[in-house]
Amino acid sequence: MTVAAVFLALAALGGLTMVIMRLKGTPLPPTGLALAHGGIAAIGVIILAYTAATAGIPQLALIALGIFVVAALGGLAIFVLYHAKNRPLPVPLILGHGIIAIVGFVLLVLAIYQGA
Repeated sequence: MTVAAVFLALAALGGLTMVIMRLKGTPLPPTGLALAHGGIAAIGVIILAYTAATAGIPQLALIALGIFVVAALGGLAIFVLYHAKNRPLPVPLILGHGIIAIVGFVLLVLAIYQGA
């Protein structure tokens, strides 16, 4: 779970960078940054899902996994419906995506520390 959390934290840094860029008026982040953000987050989610399927994880971490899947689907939708079409990213959608992911991350960290 800790390795997954590290990847998800790195993805969060990329997400925070993109939110700041958008709030400063940049309509789209660099495509490489968006793809790196999504790819790193996907690695974290896959690691967490693999751990859940093979070793088992606490219920709180399972809830976090479900929330991360919802956040990932939202991020994918933002990329496909806006970024790939060169349309400005809607601030409410990116903030919602980020808030959902933050909730998942907090739950994952709680699960990690409750197990320690």
